[in-house]
Amino acid sequence: MTGFVSFVGSGPGDPELLTLKAVDRLKRADAVLFDDLSAGPILSHARAGADLVGVGKRAGRPSPKQDHVSRLLVDYARQDLRVVRLKSGDGGVFGRLEEELVALRAAGIAHEIVPGVPSAIAAAAAAGIPLTRRLTARRVQFVTGHDATGALPTDIDLDALADPTASTVVFMGKRTFPALARALIARGLPAHQPAILAEAVSTPDQTLTRTTVAALADALSHATGAQPALILYGPLADGPPDD
Repeated sequence: MTGFVSFVGSGPGDPELLTLKAVDRLKRADAVLFDDLSAGPILSHARAGADLVGVGKRAGRPSPKQDHVSRLLVDYARQDLRVVRLKSGDGGVFGRLEEELVALRAAGIAHEIVPGVPSAIAAAAAAGIPLTRRLTARRVQFVTGHDATGALPTDIDLDALADPTASTVVFMGKRTFPALARALIARGLPAHQPAILAEAVSTPDQTLTRTTVAALADALSHATGAQPALILYGPLADGPPDD
């Protein structure tokens, strides 16, 4: 069997943030299984005639089950095809990469991982801020805002997330952030801690809202909107204002 799967991180959405290796794999693929956030202009790099299969998952929308996605990867590779599994951001950061790796290893299918620009890094760059600062912001933490049911996870380390000297990025957390913010403030995180809501990062629809943890929680309790988003909070989130 000569089928081969490349797990390719597509970055946050801007096709100019694709790596050279990502573009090469897209150009040579017989089939591309892509996330919703990896669609659009990024797919223009796929070769003509390649199968393009949407397998993305979005909160509140009908989505393929994970076992179906894994089975598709195995089925395509067993046809001796070159397959790209195109994941938004970097597939190793809340991208369910491991579940698909396990399926390929069980089937004996060769594969590789091509890293991409993580959306958290792109969001910080768009906001014009670093995620670390010597002496005063030495730690960065990434956390998912929801579990498999869509609720706020019950096993997250709230004390660590309430550390006002850490830079924290919450993935997929717009719906649960009001509850998370209440828990963090109760554990000592200042209600006025700077926060950024970064939506549709690196795309033409990008918006950055600079606010505070408490104000953002209040806003999201009334409306969350449909755009994919990250929430950043910490000592560096009060960076330079928008132009």
